[in-house]
Amino acid sequence: MARIHWQEGRDLLTRTVVPGVVLFGVIVGIGLLVTGPLAVIDHEEDRISADFNRFRNDLLDPFSAVFSHVGNTEYVIGVCLLVVGLLYWRTRDLRWSVVPLVSISLQATIFLFATMAVGRQRPPAIPMDASPPTSSFPSGHTGASTALYVSLLLLAATGIERDGLRRLVVGVCAVLPLLVGLARLYRGAHHISDVVAGLLNGIVCALLAYHWWKATRKDTAGARATAAVA
Repeated sequence: MARIHWQEGRDLLTRTVVPGVVLFGVIVGIGLLVTGPLAVIDHEEDRISADFNRFRNDLLDPFSAVFSHVGNTEYVIGVCLLVVGLLYWRTRDLRWSVVPLVSISLQATIFLFATMAVGRQRPPAIPMDASPPTSSFPSGHTGASTALYVSLLLLAATGIERDGLRRLVVGVCAVLPLLVGLARLYRGAHHISDVVAGLLNGIVCALLAYHWWKATRKDTAGARATAAVA
């Protein structure tokens, strides 16, 4: 059974937390530009949000509600813990299993501090849901769902041997974050740049978590080879 050791914990810090700080700076920088020197973008996005408001109809309203809920914190955490448990049960590889958990945890931390630093107002659209107490930038629903499903996409791409099943899982995991982002725009919760920043946050966090696992796997394999030679 593959366990996480102290050295791997330090690797987790250097391979995810340190790059995560850089990602945090990039996201905050984009947010401050959009709400400051590039405020013209903010005004244009307000107009697009108003267009989404006008396009609402009885057919799309329930669909948008479903995909908006896919990005809810409790849903993301629940799905993540379920998948982590299933992966560990099947593989007994703790590092592999916790990749989605590492991804969404890093994303949530960056999101929380970024939303406090930027403090962007919600778009001037009629909201269809009660907004969380955080500000508009970046989109937390989009970021959380992206971090979860992109990490699952990466695991599926390398861990599922059956072609048909692998393509199905990868396709679903790729589409879901986009639908969550569109749902948040449709329901008046975010601007387009909020959603784009959420996608960026989630994708990078998933890549960092996945490459942490790849690096620790290679290090472990190298250590075993060295021990065998000795």
